[in-house]
Amino acid sequence: MLRLRQVHFLALKLVQFRTISTDHLLDEIKNCATEDHVFDVVGKKKAKLSVKHVGCAVQKLWQFQKEKPKLLRNVDYVRSHPEFLTLRILAENKIDFMDDDAVVDILYYILRFNVVPHDSLVEQLVIEGWRRLQRFNPNALSKFSVCLSEQYMYTSPLMGEIADLARTNLDSLQDLRVLTSLMTSISAVISLQFRDQLIEKAESLIDAMVVVKPGRLNDPRRVVQFLRNVKCTYRPLLDKCNSVFIRNIGEVDIENFSIILGLYQSLQFNNSEFRLLARQKLTEMMDICTDSASFVKLFAALGPIAGQEAREKLESGVLLIVDELNPYQAVAVVTTMEEMECRNLQLIQKIALVLLKHLDHYRPVELARITQSLMVLHCQNPELYTRLRSILIRCLEVNFVPSDVSMLVRVLSMLPSSRVDETVVSKVHTVLPQSNLSDLNAFATAIIKWVRHDHPQRPNTSGEYGKLLQRLNNCAYERIKKIGSLDLLLEELKYVSGDWLEEILLKETLQTFQRLIDQITWKNVVEVSVFLTRSNNLCIPLMDRIATVILQDIDKVHHSAMYAIILPYCVLNYDPPQGDEFFAMCIQKCTPYLSSLDPHLLVLLGYSLAVAEYFPEELIKEIFHINYLARLDAQLETLSLSLNMKIRLRLMELNRAVCLECPEFQIPWFHDRYCQQQLRQSNGSLSAVQHQVNQLLGELLGGMNYARISVKTPYYYTIDFECVLDRNGKPLPYMDRNSLLADLLKTNWGPESQAITSRDLPPDAQRIALEFLDSKSFCKNSSHLKGECLMKKRHLEILGYRVVQIPLFEWNSMALSTKEAWMEYLRKNIFADETAS
Repeated sequence: MLRLRQVHFLALKLVQFRTISTDHLLDEIKNCATEDHVFDVVGKKKAKLSVKHVGCAVQKLWQFQKEKPKLLRNVDYVRSHPEFLTLRILAENKIDFMDDDAVVDILYYILRFNVVPHDSLVEQLVIEGWRRLQRFNPNALSKFSVCLSEQYMYTSPLMGEIADLARTNLDSLQDLRVLTSLMTSISAVISLQFRDQLIEKAESLIDAMVVVKPGRLNDPRRVVQFLRNVKCTYRPLLDKCNSVFIRNIGEVDIENFSIILGLYQSLQFNNSEFRLLARQKLTEMMDICTDSASFVKLFAALGPIAGQEAREKLESGVLLIVDELNPYQAVAVVTTMEEMECRNLQLIQKIALVLLKHLDHYRPVELARITQSLMVLHCQNPELYTRLRSILIRCLEVNFVPSDVSMLVRVLSMLPSSRVDETVVSKVHTVLPQSNLSDLNAFATAIIKWVRHDHPQRPNTSGEYGKLLQRLNNCAYERIKKIGSLDLLLEELKYVSGDWLEEILLKETLQTFQRLIDQITWKNVVEVSVFLTRSNNLCIPLMDRIATVILQDIDKVHHSAMYAIILPYCVLNYDPPQGDEFFAMCIQKCTPYLSSLDPHLLVLLGYSLAVAEYFPEELIKEIFHINYLARLDAQLETLSLSLNMKIRLRLMELNRAVCLECPEFQIPWFHDRYCQQQLRQSNGSLSAVQHQVNQLLGELLGGMNYARISVKTPYYYTIDFECVLDRNGKPLPYMDRNSLLADLLKTNWGPESQAITSRDLPPDAQRIALEFLDSKSFCKNSSHLKGECLMKKRHLEILGYRVVQIPLFEWNSMALSTKEAWMEYLRKNIFADETAS
């Protein structure tokens, strides 16, 4: 009984002690209602503040900021308050007493108030975090990595250690927020193998997302950001993230719309459903954006995808606030104007003046973006360009990172000035040995521009440029010979294009591809296909290897990649071994997803297959269904002008191909008005070769009225020259060219349309189409005819023509250097026996 009383007495003392020792000061801080209330408590009781009190005070201050709309936040006021400095000093003095979570949390909250990275408290917290790194739980590790990213420590050894810890503990990471924060932070220091592991992990966690909680759309957005950071367009994961955005479109705000659309653009991921929903939601927000900050975000997000009426309204709105823009808002506006292909001269002039006022605030990458946008917009402001040039050269003088130097040199070459500073040439010389192929391409492009625009008063500069270009070429040859990884080669070549690649490096590049041919797998087969299409070079070993990989591993390749994979075969007119099986498998891979593929991609796919003489009925009927065409019309409004025009042209060409080659599909021809508009806009001028040949044909055939030039056929093909031979092979004259042209354009667009070209001709007479083919009609550095030229030949033959194709490299050869030789060449081709032709 005595023992029980003693135990009861001890328990009572513990309860009394716990009650007595309750932290009233902590409760007081937690109950503060404003920032000033927190500062008042800190000022009066600073001597009593423990680590826990300091952490609570800093957290409370940030909590107040989070609860306010961004426009009403007063971060600068809090950071400059004397008692905030007191909190920082106390925190720095008490770092040794902080637990692991407190170290990370205080660092995180301090950075929210824009305290500079070289502040002593920030530095000490980073050092302490590094010392305790192995003890951090996943949440603390993730938050700590975010803090390092905000200090631009993307490639630091500390970030490397965090990446190693994340790799070791990847299986235990089950919170998508923790995982995605880590992924974006460590993306610059991970291996390809670890990248794939992270993608697989993120995919499994996104699959588990049944309902997205409010505020958690940042998780899939960070996944897309990670894919952008590592330059990996992994379609299955992108599709899943995109589905999350679409299902929760009402939760996406202006800022996130802008970020997501920008990330999609970087990844060349174009989802029409999301873009249309984004345009609708953003258009609805136009009337509620009353302040400049939110309107700039709306302008950046909506501008590139808006219709004409909304664009004009956005431009008018920006004009009203342009003078109020801060430096970074001005950059956002001018880059969006570039993407919109803006032609509002008043807005262009005003934004130029704003940028001129803020030029000293910008980092090199922002200066590069500004320069490019101004040049694309054709801005006329000599003072701005002079200042830009001066600042860019100053940046170049202190920069030794090859990628930064190449960026600065590239934009310097855009500026309207032919004078090249010696500093620029010297800097290029310095970084050449460390530059990758992308950087070398930028240097080569700039040097070629300088040579073309150099003043004749400076004859010595051409020699300097020549030496620099030769050294640059040597560096490129050496680098390409040493590359042992196909993925690295593809990465460096991703943005390399133009004369330098085609004229200097293409042969060595293709040799390297063939040396690394065994490294072509289903993971990189799309990138190899894209390069071959861009290079315009028929490399049979590579194309055979691509086909083999697809035949073996097509189940692992995303269906949306089929267009890029088949494109080089269609464009370059090559059938691989087992070609029918290869095309059949690619078509079969796409068929179940026809309704979900982006409308514009389906048009491009259908057209490419038509070039190669494949017309899968299900695909064709999907494209020419009224519901699909309505979806395509809606999507076209969100695309850039150049892409819009390309898709419309491809749809017309596909419509023509189906009508001519597959009349049994009973697809109507509905592009007559479109083609008439194109005819009105076309340039009717004749080339020198056309004038020359016209004279020769007149002499050969018996008069100028025996041949017609620039003839428009049914379905609106243009033929260089047309003549008609009777059954005996003698030329027939055109009595009335205008009436004959009108007769040619009258046609029955149904299945019987093939008979049109035989009408009004004598029995057994034939039309001859004479086509001159320039270098664009052939694969690079070869006489192999490309697919589009063969398709045109097929179609003209269906329309009743005998087609004579004359390569210009034959016409302009030494063998045909006299009038007599040209006449004989034309006679041989025009009057050749039809069976021989």
